[in-house]
Amino acid sequence: MTPTLKQLEAFVQVADLGSFRRAAAMLNTTQPNISARISALEGLLDTHLMTRDAGAVRLTPMGETLLAHARQVLQAVDGMIEATGNPALTQGVLRLGVTELIVHTWLPDFLRTLRATAPNVLVELTVDVSTSLSAGLFGRTLDLTFQNGPFQRRSTGLEPLGDYPLIWAASPRLGIARDTPLSTTDLTAHPILTHARGTLPYDQLADHMRGTGTPRLVPSSNLSACLQMTLDGFGIACLPRVMVAQAITAGDLHELPYDWRPDPLRFAARFEAERAPAFLKAAVKIARTIDKDN
Repeated sequence: MTPTLKQLEAFVQVADLGSFRRAAAMLNTTQPNISARISALEGLLDTHLMTRDAGAVRLTPMGETLLAHARQVLQAVDGMIEATGNPALTQGVLRLGVTELIVHTWLPDFLRTLRATAPNVLVELTVDVSTSLSAGLFGRTLDLTFQNGPFQRRSTGLEPLGDYPLIWAASPRLGIARDTPLSTTDLTAHPILTHARGTLPYDQLADHMRGTGTPRLVPSSNLSACLQMTLDGFGIACLPRVMVAQAITAGDLHELPYDWRPDPLRFAARFEAERAPAFLKAAVKIARTIDKDN
């Protein structure tokens, strides 16, 4: 007898996720089924592949050796399916993490294109701030992230996406003059609505405002709420241009002439290259194409 694909999938997923329970969830089966597949594989190969100790899973030296071979088998099958040119044959789950900016710009176009390219790939979507997405990527609860840097830890797969400049904007009801550049004093006369604490825009903004008295910074992890508060006249916003462009065109917001702004948000697609199936790499190509068009 030879190992089955289900046995090899279970082995690789348990090794990657460090958990029989999480592997079962990823493969849409039960934990006893995963245990049975691993036991059958070990019996077939006449070797122990992993040990469980206080809830942790560790590969044996032979398990470490055979893991690379198991990956090669699964990648070969993946490549064979891709070579048919039939997208309906591609199946899997893509655990995708994105920031809110992506949700409000090109995510719908991306999901539509991915569905047309791989109709049997299920997308599990997480929307969060970039630091949390990084934790999910390296904690192996996410397979692919579209997020902005800077990144404290390198991923083995990284493809640059677009840059998104920030601008200052406010509701006309605040009566702020737009014909002359604003001073810092003009700006800090109002609450400043911006990104969440710990993000690059917030940190740069707080540093820029340091020593200017007591600026009222209003951070938010929900940029939609931040935009709505700006429209309602609760303060001046420092937000990505792409998020406020429609409101500015409609006259609901005015761009303000203040000569400093935080650095643009620089986005990238991040993933672990050695574990990436063909449909994940296809998703990255789709993201790069759609991002350039927006």
